[in-house]
Amino acid sequence: MPSSDDLHTSDQAESEPKVTATTGKTVLLVDDDIEIIEAARYALEGAGHNVVVARDGNQGLALAERENPDLIILDMMMPKRSGFLVLEKLRRLRSELLPVIMITGNEGSRHKAYAELLGVSDYIRKPFPMERLISSVDKLIGS
Repeated sequence: MPSSDDLHTSDQAESEPKVTATTGKTVLLVDDDIEIIEAARYALEGAGHNVVVARDGNQGLALAERENPDLIILDMMMPKRSGFLVLEKLRRLRSELLPVIMITGNEGSRHKAYAELLGVSDYIRKPFPMERLISSVDKLIGS
């Protein structure tokens, strides 16, 4: 017969959230659009990646330093600090080039040219199929 300590331990274990470890790479997703965040997170996690989310450029910079992601998916237009300003600062702070996929609803070719000058690995215009994003992530950092 189990003791009261055994019962307490098993009850406690059942009430604690289960954490599943993934072996994928860490992707920092920086975007202010909740629909993009949720769709991309779902697709990336489904592909086996760990996803960290920032809702604006300042939070994105802070998480890039703290989490040391393998890749950043960065929206161009965001509150507080644009994707360009985030990228400029990251390039000054980090000696190694971190792969960056810039996503944007902007159609301007000057913006794409500047993003390429800053060293983005891929430039994806919204709206885009999630398969396109996953393909780019897998090409840049593997699955």
